[in-house]
Amino acid sequence: MATLSIFYGIIISMFYGDNKEHKLPHINAKYQDYKASFSIPDGNLLDGSLPPKKEALVKAWIILHEEDLMANWELATNEKNIFKIEPLR
Repeated sequence: MATLSIFYGIIISMFYGDNKEHKLPHINAKYQDYKASFSIPDGNLLDGSLPPKKEALVKAWIILHEEDLMANWELATNEKNIFKIEPLR
């Protein structure tokens, strides 16, 4: 697992080679005791949950960084190093 970004207490990560469980590009978000997976590029919730305001922040961040996220997905599924992405400010 690699951390892509951290903002407003939310940790966004991506797992290397993680195209088996959801079979589509996605990121993982963690906030306190909450965990969730979101699809790229549409930001749909795939699994888990976050508080509503935190979920909205993650979805907005996904839309803003769709191209970078897809580039990282390609790297991660090929088990190559991914790069950090700017947080929401």
